[in-house]
Amino acid sequence: MKSIINQYRNNIRKIISNMTGSENDDIEQEVYIRAWKNLKTYKENGKFKSWITTITANLCRDYMKSSYFKHSQNNVTEDDELVQIKDTSENIESKLIKKQRQKRVIEAIDELKPKFREVIIMYEMKNMSYEEISEILKCPVGTVRSRLFNARRELSIKLEDLI
Repeated sequence: MKSIINQYRNNIRKIISNMTGSENDDIEQEVYIRAWKNLKTYKENGKFKSWITTITANLCRDYMKSSYFKHSQNNVTEDDELVQIKDTSENIESKLIKKQRQKRVIEAIDELKPKFREVIIMYEMKNMSYEEISEILKCPVGTVRSRLFNARRELSIKLEDLI
């Protein structure tokens, strides 16, 4: 198991970081535990890297669906916004408007169907390629492009007044 961890650690960490937006040791540890527990069910007709990538992606999706993740993403108060504002050439009002716009965009992304949300986050925020997303989600590149198109279309409708 130690050789598996050493061989796939960087790939697992990259997937976790790309999907959740941060390094998460708990998810990484759970990947190794699940791989160890299910090693006897692994069929050697596929690539081991694909198998462990699927475990990682599924655990990340579960984490992103969890109430803990949603609560930590939405737990920004107006006081936090005011503390984060630095006094520069921009005035405070324009910074607050910018923050409110960002918050609306994030809320609109959160309202997307999960399959659209994960693609738009990976592509637009994590700067991942179609191929990388395709590998992580185990779907064709054409499906990634289609989901990205549909996610952008839905966002443009939801955020029409900001555009």
